[in-house]
Amino acid sequence: MVLALLILWGTAVVLHADLLPDKKFLLLPPVNFTIKVTGLAQVLLSWSPNPHQEQWNVNIEYRVKINVPQEEEYETRKTESKYVSPLHQGFSASVQSILPRDGSFLTSSSSSWVSAELQAPPGSPGTSIVNLTCTTNTAIDNYTHLRLYQVSLRCTWLAGKDAPEDTQYFLYYRYGSQTEECQAYSKDALNRNTACWFPRTFIKSKGHEWLVVHINGSSKHAAIQPYDQLFVPYTIDQANPPMNVTAELEGTRLYIHWEKPVSPFPTQCFDYEVKIYNAMNGYFQVEKVSTNKFISTIDDVSNYSIQVKAAVNFGCRENGLWSEWSQPIYVGKDEQKHLAEWLLIVLTAAICFLLLILSFACRMCHLWTKLFPPVPEPKNNLKDLFVTTNYEKTGSGETETEVISYVDEPGLEVLENSVF
Repeated sequence: MVLALLILWGTAVVLHADLLPDKKFLLLPPVNFTIKVTGLAQVLLSWSPNPHQEQWNVNIEYRVKINVPQEEEYETRKTESKYVSPLHQGFSASVQSILPRDGSFLTSSSSSWVSAELQAPPGSPGTSIVNLTCTTNTAIDNYTHLRLYQVSLRCTWLAGKDAPEDTQYFLYYRYGSQTEECQAYSKDALNRNTACWFPRTFIKSKGHEWLVVHINGSSKHAAIQPYDQLFVPYTIDQANPPMNVTAELEGTRLYIHWEKPVSPFPTQCFDYEVKIYNAMNGYFQVEKVSTNKFISTIDDVSNYSIQVKAAVNFGCRENGLWSEWSQPIYVGKDEQKHLAEWLLIVLTAAICFLLLILSFACRMCHLWTKLFPPVPEPKNNLKDLFVTTNYEKTGSGETETEVISYVDEPGLEVLENSVF
């Protein structure tokens, strides 16, 4: 029995050795290698097997190497390959024939490389845009019933430092096989397009394809360099703020609740941050939670503002951008009323102080007497009404005698005074 097994094993080894290629087996490189642009920042690499290649009943594979704009290698069994890459700096790639690495052969082999390239598009240095940033956002789609959500896209950039003043830029994006040109631009002080807004796009909320943004330009004074940039959609996707944030205060216990943002992702796909601001002492409390509620202990003498923001968590997708904070809601003491009371007190005190200063100034400068002189009072002695004055002259006027006589009324004494 053992002898029979050994014979069978030896036969299999001999047969396998007969099927192995000779170590001197020569792999020839592919032929007709070409690079063709098939879309924004997308090329098709294609080639053909070498017609002079000896056949050894093996499947030849290929190794592709990207040389420009950055080095990368990968293997394929096909004779064509799509590749997404910025093309504004040109593109260069190489391909070679290889034997598969599946253990069927004692040794692996590879052919020499064949290469092809695309030249960079023409343009004057320093004229292409710089600082391109893009963000996406999801909203309810009210215009079509084909899908529940729509994705918007906003991009901003700056003009190249050497771009002429009459330069005008134009933005296009590609997602999958769909390409769109911007129709809504914002402009800088020189009337050059520096921002673009797509309220509705072909971008999918849960998509994984590359988002390609291409911006070219025109000028009467120079050739404008184009610019390509690739974005992974989830890295620029900004979540919406949570909806219907509510807060309830029971003694010193603060209960906060909210609903998930507008998004195709379910409730369990979100992380949240809660910000509680104490208006009295300016203290911020920020807490991160994974549920749609939060409970905190606060004092009952301050006014608080509460805001919440959201982001898709790692359990459902690679982390994206946090949303903006929700609109603040307020709980606690009415800080505005308290402030108004203090303002009223301060205003009253200020008015009293000014009146005191004014009164003191009037007393020092006799201003009050000058502005409001006293009114003469009527005589209150009834006898004055009956005073008669008699002038008597003696001699030649050397001596005058003034006689004042009071006419006696019934019940009144008669008083005569003579003054010399």
